[in-house]
Amino acid sequence: MNLVYQAVDGSGRRVNDIIEAGDVREAVEKLRRTGLLVIEIEPASDRTRAKPVRAHQRSQDARLPLKPLLFFTKQMAMLLRSGSGVVPALTAVRRQLRKPGHLTVVNQLISDLEQGVPLADAMGKHPRTFEPSYRAVIAAGEASATMPDMFDRLAGILGRRRALRNKIIGALAYPAFLILLCTKVLAALLLFVIPRFAVMFETLRLELPASTSFLLSLSSWLRSYWEWLVIGIGAAVIIVTASVASATGRQFLIDIQTEIPLFGRLASRLIQGQLFRTLGTLIECRVGLLEALELCRGVTGNRRFRKLIHEIEESVTGGDQISSALMRSGFISPSIYYSIHTGEESGNLGPAISFCAQALEEDNTELIGTLTRLFEPMILLLMGVVVGTVAVSLFLPLFDMTAAIG
Repeated sequence: MNLVYQAVDGSGRRVNDIIEAGDVREAVEKLRRTGLLVIEIEPASDRTRAKPVRAHQRSQDARLPLKPLLFFTKQMAMLLRSGSGVVPALTAVRRQLRKPGHLTVVNQLISDLEQGVPLADAMGKHPRTFEPSYRAVIAAGEASATMPDMFDRLAGILGRRRALRNKIIGALAYPAFLILLCTKVLAALLLFVIPRFAVMFETLRLELPASTSFLLSLSSWLRSYWEWLVIGIGAAVIIVTASVASATGRQFLIDIQTEIPLFGRLASRLIQGQLFRTLGTLIECRVGLLEALELCRGVTGNRRFRKLIHEIEESVTGGDQISSALMRSGFISPSIYYSIHTGEESGNLGPAISFCAQALEEDNTELIGTLTRLFEPMILLLMGVVVGTVAVSLFLPLFDMTAAIG
């Protein structure tokens, strides 16, 4: 049962919080062992349990994106480890937030906790901020009175996720800049430089090679119909955006990630790292294996990996091992399932899976760096080929004319 209490610590500071215990006497004894003197304690009313949230309560702004969620989690870990209660810790975090949407989430958490709602249940009212695996770790912390450790674990997971995301964005930024630069240079040549050569070629009445004629025709078409080109590109962007926003289009995009040549291997390993990190953490937090696997379904929407999770569940339910299902999948590295098999045999499944996740994350960081180093010279080479082809096509007729005069 959950009990709401007021207590005083050794320094005389008042603490308002909730505790889970079999009865009032057990709760008081637990609090006494932590150095708290109970002033008032009473069972949380059943009517204060977590209730379904109405649609209007879930505003689009009432959420914490990854960066604020990481800050929230780190602050909670630090404050709880320093001896603060959950409600005072949330109040301290609230004072450091500025955006209304962020404040809404924390205010609702404080309000629910003051009514005796467990923190994991209160977080369940904000599924767009706190995913099921996050809430499961918090619930495990509440049950075992190890909330600071659980927030530490979650901060580590979120920190690695954010670092990896920044690594990917940084890796894509320079190639994207080069592609944009190449597009601008090519557009400037077609719209402003080539038309001047066209006038000169027409005045000299030169016989033009096929490549030069193509460039002149393309330049003329762009200058005449550029408005339609802009409209076409805008329509294509709208259609693609609408398709991706739909459930079918979003699912297709998620599934195709692991099938793209070269990038598919990286996408698959990124999902594996996140999946094994979540599973390993949940098992180490003493969440049941089948429940942990069910929670891992929320890690990815990719059908290939959802099927893998289903096969692992069937394997475990049938008395087989996780490593057997991973081995049969055909796309999990042998080093991964052998390590997990060793963990199963030695009784250290959670740490073994977490170790595999760490190895995958380190390999993924290296793979992202390798792909970046490959793409930069390839894009530069492509830019050189395009600009060089345009230059040769423009000056070739002049070279032919000079050779004929000579």
